Amino acid sequence: MTSADIAAEIQRNVVDSLVSEDSGHKFHPWLATAWTTAEDLRSYTFTLRKDVTFTDGTPFTAAAVKANFDHILAPSTKSQYAKNLLGPYTGTDVLDDYTVRINFSAPFAPFLQAASTPYLGFYSPQTLATAADKLCAGGPVDVGSGPFVFSEYTKGQSAVMTRNPNYRWGPADAAHQGPAYLDSLVFRILPEDATRVGALTSGQVDIAKAVPPIQVRTVEAASNLTVTRVDQPGLTYGIHLNTAAAPLDDQRVRAAIQQGIDVAQDVETVYFGQYKRAWGPLSPTTGSYDPTVENSWHYDPRAAGKLLDDAGWTGRDSAGFRTRNGQRLTLFWPALPEASTRDQRNLLDQAVQADLAKIGVEVQHPHLTAGEYNARVGDGRFQLFSVSWARSEADLLRLFFHSANIPPAGQNVSHLKDPQIDDWTGAGAAATDQHIRDRVYGDTQRRVLQTGAMVPLCVLASVDGSSERVHGQKFDPNGWLQFYDAWKA
Repeated sequence: MTSADIAAEIQRNVVDSLVSEDSGHKFHPWLATAWTTAEDLRSYTFTLRKDVTFTDGTPFTAAAVKANFDHILAPSTKSQYAKNLLGPYTGTDVLDDYTVRINFSAPFAPFLQAASTPYLGFYSPQTLATAADKLCAGGPVDVGSGPFVFSEYTKGQSAVMTRNPNYRWGPADAAHQGPAYLDSLVFRILPEDATRVGALTSGQVDIAKAVPPIQVRTVEAASNLTVTRVDQPGLTYGIHLNTAAAPLDDQRVRAAIQQGIDVAQDVETVYFGQYKRAWGPLSPTTGSYDPTVENSWHYDPRAAGKLLDDAGWTGRDSAGFRTRNGQRLTLFWPALPEASTRDQRNLLDQAVQADLAKIGVEVQHPHLTAGEYNARVGDGRFQLFSVSWARSEADLLRLFFHSANIPPAGQNVSHLKDPQIDDWTGAGAAATDQHIRDRVYGDTQRRVLQTGAMVPLCVLASVDGSSERVHGQKFDPNGWLQFYDAWKA
């Protein structure tokens, strides 16, 4: 159901996937021992392992694959993301107990990468039949076939997982086979930066995720601690401009917003060099990243002011904000309290607000309840929207900028309707030739900037601190920590 990165990172310990992806973006057997792809890319046929069982004793078979994928598409699931990873999915054919064919109405090259993620991981069919409505609460009802069992969950405090002693089907590219080395994993929920880092430096926890940039040097200075930093692939953190909502339906205003933000200075001030400024919608560690977007646009408040003048926003009110026909130039930017403090985004957002105020643009950035936030996003009642998305596949450009994915159907929060981008991202989804994918996704990245649909801000990074006693943990291609091969001295 959820699209949250942290849910995927934690659930990776519980659910397995058909295939695994390595750091070179190659795919390896996991629950599937082999697969074939139809020439027209409209179906994938998988041969499954015959020795896999879910932790409730239910065998993993082709019927389990079908049950899970059909559950994702069921309207009652209200999937926010996994359904889009399945793209033009039309159904699953159970050819025999251990052979399954996944079908699509159109060529769909990104499926293998999607199938390697926890979002398309597998729950026990017994759980789906009897307790699907309780899965989001976590805990013992959350039954997969993975190396750990989700044994306990205390909301807002912790999630406890214990080793699955029967696990014998790790991904082919793992460092070992058999059960996990660790007896248990305890995820403590510590949203306050100081508390989380303090728990690490005092030895209360072995790993702390998201070490604040301002405290990285402090952690590095400790002789018994190590900081690991990995740039995340996927959609960079940035501001998406609602091209369907006035005044951003005027491309001159969008261009002014883009040129009126001092991205380089803001990112450096907030992140002390730990996060890089972003030039385009994709992170440089994402497949088909186009380096030509770098240095293709710059901070230019004088040019931004002229664009706003040309668009008719020539007046000024008593607060110094621009006006047109007596109306103030105001942009509404919704926020969720729990998301705004992540990665110090609230500080970066404040810097953006200050930059735009200098060119006469008022930005309202209030904290909303989840209900009001979702309602506004679904109805398009906003001008600015900030988001990032971890994924190693450039098909993210289709999810965020193809006109078929405008909310509530998908993630195109800029409400962009651009025939060229639709054609290019459609061609990318239908191609396996890397040269074709690089070309069309490169065209898309440049076009997104040209339309003013997005102002990329920073490339997020996984900056984690760990005790010297911890070994073997690694980042997967999506930038998520993995613990199957981890051990503790």
